[in-house]
Amino acid sequence: MQRKSKLAFLRNQMMGVLIALLVIFAISAVMSPYFLTSYNMTVVARSLAFVGLITIGQSMLMILGELDLSLGVMAGLCGVVSGILMVNYGLNPWFAMFLSLCLGAALGCFNGLMVTSLQLHSLVLTIGTAGIFGGINLVLTKGVAITNIPKEVQFLGRGDFLGIPVPFVIMIVVLAVASWVILKTPFGRYIYAIGDNTPAARMLGIKVDRVRILVFTAAGTLAALAGLLMVTRLGTAQPSIGETWVLPPIAASVIGGVATTGGVGTPFGAILGAAIIGVIENIIVLFGVSPYWQGVVSGFIVVLAISFDSISRRYFRGNR
Repeated sequence: MQRKSKLAFLRNQMMGVLIALLVIFAISAVMSPYFLTSYNMTVVARSLAFVGLITIGQSMLMILGELDLSLGVMAGLCGVVSGILMVNYGLNPWFAMFLSLCLGAALGCFNGLMVTSLQLHSLVLTIGTAGIFGGINLVLTKGVAITNIPKEVQFLGRGDFLGIPVPFVIMIVVLAVASWVILKTPFGRYIYAIGDNTPAARMLGIKVDRVRILVFTAAGTLAALAGLLMVTRLGTAQPSIGETWVLPPIAASVIGGVATTGGVGTPFGAILGAAIIGVIENIIVLFGVSPYWQGVVSGFIVVLAISFDSISRRYFRGNR
């Protein structure tokens, strides 16, 4: 009965998020005649793709009961490294991007190893590693962008596939794979079990530390992918890439039904949450409001989302 009530709660919450997104779409369309234009929808989809990749990784970590605040900085560092390899060392662009993806996986694995081996809280640890990765980024670039990214890879960030931005297509493919893994495989069930009750998961024989390391590694890889796509979008490797990708993925995950305490939620719901934030930020731009307000809005959404999550979880526990 408890599992059935939890599933019903999740379905209702997911439906609520979807309805909220549709309502925001409708209001935005009424408020601005430019909102539903094909050009603006392309802009929204392309912007969603970069943050969406980070959100997928962050949501999986949150379901596991962990959090990685270094993913945005990690994306910037991997993007910068790819630019250095392509431009400064003349490496084949595709091989350079592959190496940068491997770097993202290694950095994520490093976070996972630190959390598991030293029994550190992931929130505290990744604040520190974010500083380390950001510092390395500045050491490598001295704060200067790396230009002349080869045109042969720029279509990954700028191109379209059947009228749909390539980054968005890549995000959808990644979302489908992540959703399948977490909902349909034993590994996904391990993630939910660990997030819901870690001691019980250990008693069941689940290799908790191994699962944690693998999920951190996957999140790091997705962060690197987001950074690489942004580099190909801009045509330059900017040291500032990823600086704003800290709060939105967390807020999106919570809005989409991922519990801050772990064990509940899906990557698909997190992407719906990211879409809500993306549409709101797009409306701010369409109305000519200063982009500096986007940070205020993102922070406000985080506070609302976490507050709602806390209230809804208490209500759910009280009515089980």
